[in-house]
Amino acid sequence: MTTEQIQELIANVVKTQLGVGSQKSHLYTNPYTKRIDALRMLYGHQPPKFNQFDGRGSPKQHVAHFIGTCNNAGTGDDLLVKQFVWTLKGIAFDWYTDLLPESIDSWGKMELEFLNRFYNTRRIVSLTELINTEQWKEKPVLNYINRWRSLNLECKDCLPENLAVEMCAQGME
Repeated sequence: MTTEQIQELIANVVKTQLGVGSQKSHLYTNPYTKRIDALRMLYGHQPPKFNQFDGRGSPKQHVAHFIGTCNNAGTGDDLLVKQFVWTLKGIAFDWYTDLLPESIDSWGKMELEFLNRFYNTRRIVSLTELINTEQWKEKPVLNYINRWRSLNLECKDCLPENLAVEMCAQGME
């Protein structure tokens, strides 16, 4: 085979796989069902400004904020599915576009898939890590206090204020 014949063969295989020349008009298909696609927003609905999720941070907080924003704008239930894409960017948007066509049949399914995919993006600090945090040599005590406080806010165990102050003080030089 010549180089041109190989290139033509490859081009034809790619066209066939992509559906070029067939009745398909789009290469991308929504991940939600036709029933959800047929749902319409109320006349005059203005989509709210959404926070966007890029795969970092708390997916649970992102969902809570999204639902609250939509409820305040007067939308809910399975209409949430159609609006959710507007809240995604980066790897989260990549995840959404890779969902199988018609694999999402409700908001509950979308929420579950999203939380299962991004569940581990939030760092959880253990009590042991907090106890072992110490002031770095030759660094100002204020830097240590701010670092310790940030870790405490990410700790899975909520400490009473007096215990937190005592624990922070133990790590100071």
